[in-house]
Amino acid sequence: MNTWDRDETGGNGVTGAGRNESQAAWRRICGALAPLLLAACSVIPSPPPAGQIPGSGPAPAPAPPPPETALLTGVTLGPSVESLPLSPPRAAAALRSFADSCRALLARTDTSGLTRPDDWRLACNAAPVWPADKAPAFFARYFEAVRVGTGQSLVTGYYEPEIAGTRTKQPGFAVPVYALPPDLVRGWPFETPFELRVGKPPLGRFDADGRFNAYPDRAAIEDGALAGKGLELAWAADPIELFFLEIQGSGRLVAPDGSVIRLGYAGQNGQPYTGIGQVMRESGLIGTGPGQYPGSMQGIMAYLREHPEEGRALMRSNRSKVFFREITGDGPVGALGVPIRTQVSLAADPRMVPLGAPVWLRTDRSETTGLWVAQDTGGAIKGANRFDSFWGAGPTARTIAGGMLARGEALVLVPVGTWSRLAASGSPAAARK
Repeated sequence: MNTWDRDETGGNGVTGAGRNESQAAWRRICGALAPLLLAACSVIPSPPPAGQIPGSGPAPAPAPPPPETALLTGVTLGPSVESLPLSPPRAAAALRSFADSCRALLARTDTSGLTRPDDWRLACNAAPVWPADKAPAFFARYFEAVRVGTGQSLVTGYYEPEIAGTRTKQPGFAVPVYALPPDLVRGWPFETPFELRVGKPPLGRFDADGRFNAYPDRAAIEDGALAGKGLELAWAADPIELFFLEIQGSGRLVAPDGSVIRLGYAGQNGQPYTGIGQVMRESGLIGTGPGQYPGSMQGIMAYLREHPEEGRALMRSNRSKVFFREITGDGPVGALGVPIRTQVSLAADPRMVPLGAPVWLRTDRSETTGLWVAQDTGGAIKGANRFDSFWGAGPTARTIAGGMLARGEALVLVPVGTWSRLAASGSPAAARK
């Protein structure tokens, strides 16, 4: 049974630049300082923590744990890329998407900790001029395969939805599609201890007194918290369809006259994302028994339409609200700022996979087995070997994405020499064989 919601049970998240940005603040990894700290402790005994000495005051808050990354999770060297069954058509499509990703690969920091920008230079120099009909040889020459953690993968699907919508409010089109509010910023609530103010601050807004507060959640926004501020980018006909377009993170509004507005992800209100499919499952609404619904997107939508009041409350349980921008071009744009392509582009957790890296999947679904390129992220796409596959637009894409749930193994393709560099550096990644 497939569960559609892009949570750990399967289903969909959102595409675009960060789709439903994570609420957890990033923490700096201090592993490089460990030898110095150990040496210091061997000479100077550590004093007892505050709170254990009479009159010293309460114990300080414990230091936050470092974020999970591929480097900390551990990787093992996989089989040679040459031994993988790379079909020429899929390899050619992946080569094109990899070449598109190179500008970002050569400039951005790899938060997985596995690669450095310069590691990609040889492959990126060769990609634009490499013959498409010899694409498998390109990947065999410039890449080696590594397995992050166990390598056991979970793959769901997403697509670019088309829903009814217009640029102006009119009868039958009264559901606002909001642009990114200018007062949605990052900051630290006043009560946050200074020692915990590390990494990226949370999203919210400052009130008239200069205090930083959480941004209004989905229910408050639907009740008019942003009305009259000039943020209405367009108007949709159906709140349920718009809800699912938000989960996808991009889509098309099609007006009665046939005109199209393409929407791309612009941001998120900073409130936590809740997968309503999982809520339904926990409530006993998902299943094959009397009164239960399939765990697919189609099944969830059927419940929402057949139970309007309960369905509205269920959607509001997902406090996250997505904001959009109008985009131009032939396709949606992913987190790397390049177009994502049907049955080529994956959403992945950038802490586990360098965005722009090729990924080889072998799953129990033939549609997802093959070579992909990680070019996107998702609010519920978290953890090692958790992927979301992109299926394009239209009814077929909607059906495939809505029912996609595949399990198998994943190999991340990194530049040749990455493994030996990690092993030589004594990296935790290379140490866990």
